Amino acid sequence: MPQVRANNIDIEYESFGRDSDPVVLLIMGFSGQLTLWPASFCDGLAAQGYRVIRFDNRDVGKSTHLAHLGAPDIAGLMAAVMSGGEATAPYALDDMAADAAGLLEALSISGAHIVGASMGGMIAQVFAINHPEKTKSLVSIMSTTGRRDLPPARPEAMAALMTPPASSSREHRIAAAMHTWRTIGSPGYPATEAELRAGAERDIDRAPYDPAGIARQMAAIVAAAPRNEKLKAVVAPTLVIHGMDDPLVPMEGGKDTAAAIPGAELALIPGMAHDFTDALAPVYLERIGGFLKKLSSERSMVAE
Repeated sequence: MPQVRANNIDIEYESFGRDSDPVVLLIMGFSGQLTLWPASFCDGLAAQGYRVIRFDNRDVGKSTHLAHLGAPDIAGLMAAVMSGGEATAPYALDDMAADAAGLLEALSISGAHIVGASMGGMIAQVFAINHPEKTKSLVSIMSTTGRRDLPPARPEAMAALMTPPASSSREHRIAAAMHTWRTIGSPGYPATEAELRAGAERDIDRAPYDPAGIARQMAAIVAAAPRNEKLKAVVAPTLVIHGMDDPLVPMEGGKDTAAAIPGAELALIPGMAHDFTDALAPVYLERIGGFLKKLSSERSMVAE
């Protein structure tokens, strides 16, 4: 896959569809590589007339890992936030949004439909706030505004996400990944055991294990201030998608996101939790493809 230099880091990316088509930029969530976006979903959007770009965020996959920034104290950051104090992370969600904007600039793309999932949804929200001129539309999936009084993750979901593998061995990492996806996975759209193992093996074999990099991403999430007030200024057409069975980011996070953005459309999906299974890919394609098609139709009518 190709790389570009943007915002002082190297960003690994993959493109689907024709370069001349409108761009959909996909931003993945915490510790997730670009491969978590289902290829069937990317191909499906490309078949509908879009150039789809997925990429590795900083500190995961094959993009730059910022080892010189060290490993943050996540417990200390969480304690500072809970006590109302200041929490400083090695970098912010704003920096990660700037990476995404820099990727577009490096590819000579003036604007895109911005789609983000989980932490990627947070980054997408910040992108729409900080880079409105580059935001044709916003889709926030299984994400939140970061408001402190929203319902927290279920303990078992947070434990699955935060507990490291028993060792750095391949098999222990595969087992930990499969356990996490079973815990936060969609009861109405479950992955098979073969699918879970194949996905874990794919991502574990693709890039080295970097727990400090993962911690730096978590620090950016923990230290981020609530975005509700800033989201009121977002003018890009917005779709918020959230699973009604999400144990990691309860659906109140999605409801709050939609409420914060003027005119945002909210789609609550029964049986969906916090993953991208083969069974869920058609749901994402239908919802996001339909949203983009509607926007295109509306713009065509205005142009006439």
